[in-house]
Amino acid sequence: MLRSLYSGISGLRSHQTMLDVTGNNIANVNTAGFKSSTTQFQDTLSQMTQGAGGPQTGIGGTNPAQVGLGVQVAGISTNFAQGSAQATGKATDLMISGDGFFVTRLGNDTVYTRAGAFDFDADGRLVSADGKIVQGYSATNGVVNDGGAVGDIMLPLNGAAPATATTGANVAGNLPSETAVGETLTRDSKVYDAFGTERTLTLSFTRTAGGWNVTGTDGVGAPGSTALTFTNGAQNGTGSLTVGGIAVDLSKITGFAALNTVAVTDQNGREAGTLKGFSLSKDGTLVGQFSNGESLAVGRIALATFANPGGLEKSGSSGYRATANSGNAALGVPGSPGVGSLSSGTLEMSNVDLSQEFTNLIVAQRGFQANARIITTSDEVLQELTNLKR
Repeated sequence: MLRSLYSGISGLRSHQTMLDVTGNNIANVNTAGFKSSTTQFQDTLSQMTQGAGGPQTGIGGTNPAQVGLGVQVAGISTNFAQGSAQATGKATDLMISGDGFFVTRLGNDTVYTRAGAFDFDADGRLVSADGKIVQGYSATNGVVNDGGAVGDIMLPLNGAAPATATTGANVAGNLPSETAVGETLTRDSKVYDAFGTERTLTLSFTRTAGGWNVTGTDGVGAPGSTALTFTNGAQNGTGSLTVGGIAVDLSKITGFAALNTVAVTDQNGREAGTLKGFSLSKDGTLVGQFSNGESLAVGRIALATFANPGGLEKSGSSGYRATANSGNAALGVPGSPGVGSLSSGTLEMSNVDLSQEFTNLIVAQRGFQANARIITTSDEVLQELTNLKR
């Protein structure tokens, strides 16, 4: 049988594979995080009809004569070029700007993906559309352990921001200098103990002939007192006192006339709070907003990089699995060198170039037609051969 007949068949098979790959690229033109593939051809073994001859005295060397036996698919490579950004406005839609991959868990299987269309499930876990759980680093009391083991990223739906005991308070404003001697101004402020129990810090400012006496009590701890003096409205020194373990800073109080604005401006204690909302920062940190006004990190998304991303195996649902040729995943956090940064409210679109894909369709179609013509021509030759005997 003619070798060209089988060469044509191999060409049909290879160009059919190219059509399949190109068709899959076009079908996924709107798939978030999809990376297009390219078909690579190579020739098969060649049959030797004449070997090479070395040059000798009086006769030159001769080259080998070989007849090729067709074409085959050498490989199908994945193009990991960055896709364009599509703004969605949804806080849990994330886009990686760089080379990293999201790390997700499906049962005991680890799957890597560039598709960042995530949401929270009923248990507060950050998941993909098909239920894969996003992995990252946990946080304790608002501090993320970046170097620890990765686990499920979760919102503490039933958790609480811990209470913080008040250890300091700041007082500012003006004490009116025209106040009569013996008159008292009182200011109250809420403060908290380590359990979040609220109590009242009361500061009393009593006018004296030389300035003001300040006394403080919180009904629990030891009271405190100090004296404030002013020169031309400016405080002499920096006043302070301690009430029940709370350091009260009085240094910003002034003593001008006609203004009665002295007040406790802030204190550093809080009651316990329940989760009310969340936000995702560019470094992948999930921040919970609590009812007590506290904002605490509850976790940080992990990203993975590979020595050879082209060696990853597509596992479906826009996911990849590590292989022997991709190398092991190197875990890091968004913003680290070589990993990339995150953009919230944005998705990475497919990197399929339609103009290139339609050109590939034409090339594959013409290649298929040309190889089909090889088969028909070989058939005609065989027909002529059989017609020699009539």
